[in-house]
Amino acid sequence: MNNTFTRPTALTPLTLHRINDQVVRVLDSQGHCVGNLKLIGAVWKFKALGQDADGRVVPGGGPLTGRHNMAFATLDDTMVSAALLA
Repeated sequence: MNNTFTRPTALTPLTLHRINDQVVRVLDSQGHCVGNLKLIGAVWKFKALGQDADGRVVPGGGPLTGRHNMAFATLDDTMVSAALLA
């Protein structure tokens, strides 16, 4: 894993950025993508993303790998950020 990504904390809220109707990018306070929320059925599922030492994307990796597949009924920046950072 690329050590330039540190685990976000409650002091560094995450932000949501809509890509399309079924995908929302999740960024940390430094603008790094830590994952995506994907609409699967009627549920938004968090898909963690990280990078390896060569900068390649690692699905399910990164600082929020322990939250991979966490589900959300609605997209609310504050609620999603709090849940992912808990």
